Amino acid sequence: MSKKRILIISVAAVLLIVGMIALPKIGLFLKSRKESVNEQQVTILIKEKTTVSQLASDLKEAGVLDDVAAFQDVAEYKGLDESKIALGKYIIDPKTQYRNLLNGFTLNEAGNGNAEVEVDVTFNNCRDLQQIAGKVSKSVMLDSAALVKLLSKQETMNKYGFSPEQFPAMFIPNTYKLYYDTDEAAFVERMASEFKKFWTADRMMKLQKIGLKSPSEAVTLASVVYSEQSVIADEWPVISGLYLNRIEQGILLQSDPTFKFCWGDELNGVQRLLYVHRDRDCPYNTYLYKGLPPGPICVPPADVVDAVLNPTKHEYIFMMAKPDFSKRHDFAKDYAMHQRYAKIYQKWLTTLN
Repeated sequence: MSKKRILIISVAAVLLIVGMIALPKIGLFLKSRKESVNEQQVTILIKEKTTVSQLASDLKEAGVLDDVAAFQDVAEYKGLDESKIALGKYIIDPKTQYRNLLNGFTLNEAGNGNAEVEVDVTFNNCRDLQQIAGKVSKSVMLDSAALVKLLSKQETMNKYGFSPEQFPAMFIPNTYKLYYDTDEAAFVERMASEFKKFWTADRMMKLQKIGLKSPSEAVTLASVVYSEQSVIADEWPVISGLYLNRIEQGILLQSDPTFKFCWGDELNGVQRLLYVHRDRDCPYNTYLYKGLPPGPICVPPADVVDAVLNPTKHEYIFMMAKPDFSKRHDFAKDYAMHQRYAKIYQKWLTTLN
């Protein structure tokens, strides 16, 4: 056999070997560059551990993939399996390459998917921790019952330094960015962090200036203020100043929402609270017990807490709803003036019947 023939055969053999090695990789390269077929953004929620096969099936059903086999081949090459697919919420843009899809679903060192997106978690107008749990569970994966159970544990309260009555003060209503797969413990930890951030040195200084001992007391007073006035924000600092005047002078707060709180849901829908309702004996009834209630009677907005920390300076110690539908109040420095306002209001009420 001539040298030329041997050279040709050798080159051919090398090319064959190279081809056998390279072609599969070229094929994988081309598969990884395939694009999703969705024409609009598609939201994908991964709520439980899933296999590549199930993920591919879900993506095909959602109109994202048209080549499940190619997607699975690229995933296998990348070593992606059930243990590396992160739970969470994902938004798939049109024409997303398969390689980027797979990288996006991959669990990273922070415990999230590389392309996992955060969701808005909002809770406001909540009376207690149970209502917070219910609202939060509508936005993220955590279970409301499991969250309530965690919040009810004494060890949880001890960890963050709250009594059972004061614990709601740690939860500041706002809109927070959280990952969809946030669990119960992570949510509580985040709220503890937000509480610490909220209570800056400036706020702590103001707290001391108005004579309150702890952030929980400020939130408790804010909950009373908000329960009295949830509509007209410019009255918050005025009402805060009024109750602080009463505390300073050793006068019962005499806030109707506090004795209503003692009744639980029994007074829901009752339009006119009567003297008989004030007889319910519980520590939250400020007609019977001096000072602040043991803890918040609702979860007040942060702006109301700031109103407590920045109260209007005045001599008012009484308030009465105005005889109209404005939801505003008449404020008084003495009982005689308060009585006049009360009679005008009662007379107005009779005209409505």
